[in-house]
Order: sequence, then C-alpha cells, then structure tokens
Amino acid sequence: MSTSGALAGKVALVAGATRGAGRAMAVELGRAGATVYATGRTTRERVSEVGRASETIEGTAELIDEAGGTGVAVPTDHLEPEQVRELVDRIDREQGRLDILVNDLWGGDYFVQWDKKMWEHDLEAGLRVLRLGMESHIVTSRYAIPLLIRQRGGLVVEVTDGTAEFNTRYRKPFYYDLAKSAPIRMTLGLSEELPEYGATALCLTPGWLRSEFMLDTAFKVTEENWQDGSAQNPHFAISESPTYVGRALAALACDPDVARFNGSSLSSGGLAQEYGFTDVDGSAPDAWRYITEVEQEGKPADVTGYR
Repeated sequence: MSTSGALAGKVALVAGATRGAGRAMAVELGRAGATVYATGRTTRERVSEVGRASETIEGTAELIDEAGGTGVAVPTDHLEPEQVRELVDRIDREQGRLDILVNDLWGGDYFVQWDKKMWEHDLEAGLRVLRLGMESHIVTSRYAIPLLIRQRGGLVVEVTDGTAEFNTRYRKPFYYDLAKSAPIRMTLGLSEELPEYGATALCLTPGWLRSEFMLDTAFKVTEENWQDGSAQNPHFAISESPTYVGRALAALACDPDVARFNGSSLSSGGLAQEYGFTDVDGSAPDAWRYITEVEQEGKPADVTGYR
C-alpha cells in the first residue's frame, strides 16, 4: 500500500525517536506527509547514558525532512514531567493539534542484568528499567492525550517488545518482563477510556529488530551484509530492519478504520499481511510466529514460509 502524502496536515509526537524503531517510525510518518516532533535525550550536544553519540534527535528530524515530512527535534527527558508539559505546550502553540502519539520510550537495556535472578539483580538498576520503560510512557500520555483528544480520530500507539500472546511467556529477567508487559496493559486501559473521544489505543511491536546496536555492536555487521550475522546465530535470518515497523505504523496511521484495532496487540509481521507492505528487501518476515514455531521449539533455523 502507498501512504505517500496521506498524513499531510497531521501532527505526530514520537517519544523516543533517537534511534531504532522510534527513528524509523518517525521517518515513515514523515514520508506519509506528517509533521513529526521527534524527542529523546541524545542530541549533538549531549549523550544519554545509552552512550551512542552516533544517533541524535536532530539526525532523526533531518531524515524526516528528507523523507518529505516536517521534522522537529525537541530534547526531552520524559521522566521529567515539566519537560513533557513544556513539549506538549509547544506542540499546541505551534500546531494547535496532535493526531498521533507514539510512546517508544526505552533505553533500559543499559541497566538490565540479563543473567540475574530477581533478588540478585541490582535494585536501583532494576527500578531504573521500570522508570524508563513504564513511567516515561505514563508521564507522556498524561500530558499529550488532552491535546490529542481535542479532535476526534486520534491514535495512541504503545511500543513494546513482543505481542500479548508471546509475552504470556516469562521474558527474563524480572525487570525486563515487567517493562515489556506494561505497555500492553497500558493499551488495554487506554482502549477503554479513549473511544468516547473518537480516539484509538493499540500496542505495536517489531520482530527481531536490526537496530543500530544490533548491527554494529551485537553482530558487527551492517544493514548491507546483515545476513552474515546468521553465522553467529542462525535465527538472525528472521530479523527485520527498523523501517518495517515504521511502515506498519504508517499503515495504521493512514487507515480510516484503525479503530477496529482498538486495544489490540499488533506486530510488524502481522500487519504486513494485513496491509501488504514489505521490509526494505521486499520480504515480509513474521518474526514472532517464527520464534514461537521454530526457535522456541528447538528446530533448525529455516525461515522458509516465514519471510
């Protein structure tokens, strides 16, 4: 499906648009013609504790412009309510509306102690994970939704890792599991509270995301030769570019009947089947079905029928 120009006149806030899925979603909303406010903590002057100076919100805004939208970079720590209030006031002052809110805030991987039991995990680090993955979303919705519901048709998207069905499994460790389950429950609550205002809430997850970190640090490959990563982990063959979930979001935002997904947990792979878009290489990976049916079952890596 083509979304080019379909969001002209629409205003979006992508909270957590510095890199990865957030950056790609902001860019694809821009490609569809939206004005996109891209927020995050890493700028060309300051780097967050994630420690990646190579990706900035200014860089994201430039990519939005190049894609055909209007990008506005606003440095924001979404754990600071006053900063979020000022951000929303600025959107109101400059645009007078907000049509799409994307809560993609994270940055918690830096603090997760992946091999620790709950009682072994550093408490302060664990609580920081919860603040980054849960509290930041709540603060942002608290201030942004009143602007979004001024006109009917608003869309709130909670971004997480894993579908509701897949996340019935324990996503160890303890704090990660809580942080990635919470957006699904947030969606459920908002899906009950928003419809009377003509707004929709849904949850969206990418599959195995080839983020910047996954490429240059975890697998030491590039987007051009990412398949070489399968030599380290053969299941990496099901991975997807961030653009894939960006296209999923754009398709949802352009769908006049998006309210049918109110309260739903959706994936890039599932939505590709719904809307007919593909990843940048023309394939349509269905990562969560693959992970469930192949990787979790201990079968040899084979993406036949899954992308």
